[in-house]
Amino acid sequence: MVRSIIGVIVGYIVMVALQIAAFMYIYNLMGPDWAFKTATFQASTRWHLMQFVVILLTAAIAGLVCALIAGRGKASVALAGLVLVIGMALGILSHSARSADSRPPGPIPGAEAMQKATHPLWLVLINPFIAGVGVIAGGSLRRAR
Repeated sequence: MVRSIIGVIVGYIVMVALQIAAFMYIYNLMGPDWAFKTATFQASTRWHLMQFVVILLTAAIAGLVCALIAGRGKASVALAGLVLVIGMALGILSHSARSADSRPPGPIPGAEAMQKATHPLWLVLINPFIAGVGVIAGGSLRRAR
């Protein structure tokens, strides 16, 4: 039981850390003109597509880490539930708090871009489900061995 709880906690931390690192790296590599629609803080379609891939891969890694730590059991299912609940809550809260500021030309620091970025509500609501699928898939890799 303790190993399962530790697996869920470590898996979640791994997922969040990998996502932050991946998004910041990609943003710094590609820049604001690639990440946002022209003169707005609305994320571009390219960013949305990349976001699906990053979320799925990082969640799968987190599910695998969780399953490796927990050993037997359904810890990755618990992690998927946690990811879904926290993702939906944070997504709805952050979506309702965003405003549609216009984006100034030139470079924008990653922290400011992350803080001001806006996404459509459907995307905010689907991302936790994508992460949950990734966690389950990653957790099943452990069981397949």
